Amino acid sequence: MDQLAAALKISGSGMQAQSTRMRIVSENLANAQSTGRTPGADPYRRKTVTFAEEMDRAMGTPTVVVKDIGADRSPFEVTHDPGNPAADANGNVKMPNVNVLIELSDLRQANRSYSANVEAITQARSMLTMNIDLLRNS
Repeated sequence: MDQLAAALKISGSGMQAQSTRMRIVSENLANAQSTGRTPGADPYRRKTVTFAEEMDRAMGTPTVVVKDIGADRSPFEVTHDPGNPAADANGNVKMPNVNVLIELSDLRQANRSYSANVEAITQARSMLTMNIDLLRNS
């Protein structure tokens, strides 16, 4: 029974971590074209998620947690768009450092990881139910 509870704890922590990752990727996608508000200002900076392993001392089970939500320090792309309100004196606009293809790939990977954790929880619950049924019939 302890092993099933540990499996539920591990998968639950994985679901929480991937849920945070999906939220951050969604923010990045939503702001992929968000420029600065004033001429020459920096645009939206891509956010990143870092995971860490943490020991659940009560159960003695390793879990995954979000260690940090950071900022991607890669350079901004500069485009020439003199009519843009965020354009500097030369007509250049800094664009966010968000690559939509990378974000969609990250979103797909996070979704698959989340789904795998849901399936692990489903299987653990099924085994737990079978154990309870066996104990009732004994």
